[in-house]
Amino acid sequence: MPVPPQRLPGLVVPGLPGRHTGTLRETVHVALVFPMQGPAGIFGPTCELCAQLAVEEVNRNGGVLGRELSLVPVDGGAAPERVAAEVDALVSLGAVHGVTGWHISSVRQALAPRIAHRVPYVYTALYEGGERTEGVYLTSETPDEQLLPAMRLLAGEHRVKRWFIVGNDYVWPRRTAAAAHRYAVESGTQVCGQAFLPLGVHGFADVLRRIERSAADAVLMLLVGNDAVRFNRAFAASGLDQRCLRLSTLMDENMLMASGAHATRGLFSTAGFFATLVTPENLDFHGQYARRFGVEAPQPGSLGESCYEGVLLLAALINRAGSLDVRAIGSGADTVTYEGPRGAIAMRRRHARQRIYLAEADRLDFNVLTQL
Repeated sequence: MPVPPQRLPGLVVPGLPGRHTGTLRETVHVALVFPMQGPAGIFGPTCELCAQLAVEEVNRNGGVLGRELSLVPVDGGAAPERVAAEVDALVSLGAVHGVTGWHISSVRQALAPRIAHRVPYVYTALYEGGERTEGVYLTSETPDEQLLPAMRLLAGEHRVKRWFIVGNDYVWPRRTAAAAHRYAVESGTQVCGQAFLPLGVHGFADVLRRIERSAADAVLMLLVGNDAVRFNRAFAASGLDQRCLRLSTLMDENMLMASGAHATRGLFSTAGFFATLVTPENLDFHGQYARRFGVEAPQPGSLGESCYEGVLLLAALINRAGSLDVRAIGSGADTVTYEGPRGAIAMRRRHARQRIYLAEADRLDFNVLTQL
């Protein structure tokens, strides 16, 4: 099975020439699974750059178990079973010692049972919650800490009463929508309709008519990447942005830019990281990123930045255990802490505990309103 080619200086694939000359015994290789195609491909470049920045930081600080850390890129935008088979093969060959990256939940569900008991697997995408597979660690947001407080705040501050849910048709949007029905009741609102669309959808005329007829005053967007971009444009073109708010739990600055300033009125997002956060950790991260990749590099929004978190957590887990053994890593996982752009992070039940924020789009940037 062919291994993806080298993509960046320092991203070295076993068996291919690169900047480093170490053997597998001298290097800890990690599969970086991120989207190179499909709707989520829009933020694939930032996933790769942020992960590489973290690798270089880890290596400057002594590496992993005193060994150099190196990334093996894998296209997480391919069909889930294909992604799982490729990573499984890399693990079976001993070509990688761990896995991290941003990819949709369908990929995680195909991948985790095949590799998580064999190598540590740090999943960086926000997801629907409930993952308990041994060896899987999660750095990003779940609906209970991200969506519930945001729905409550918008109900109180913006008098939202009726939600319409629009999502892609797979596990994360469907399970998050089920949670949103419960959260609506808890926040004194109601869900008045929902629609699930295939990944890669282009036409929104029917769902926009349904939103208008429903008299919804807010739309919960559970759309991925370019699907959300196209929805934003269609939503604004229909004039619904004049009377209906939007809330997304998966929206970064790259998606805002692709949507266009005319299509982001009344758009809210909730996440553990925004590029505009004014914190010492975030300012330091952006300084490092700009120095390494230049000021014209893709914006490191929350989705790409999560891959930076994933590399840091994976290194911290392995170094804390003093071993690459999955059981040894798991036994001490809840004592692991690390510091990154999101601040100091601690683990509980294999999930990262972090601050969550609500932001409102201001044309092509996010204005962070509050910590939830």
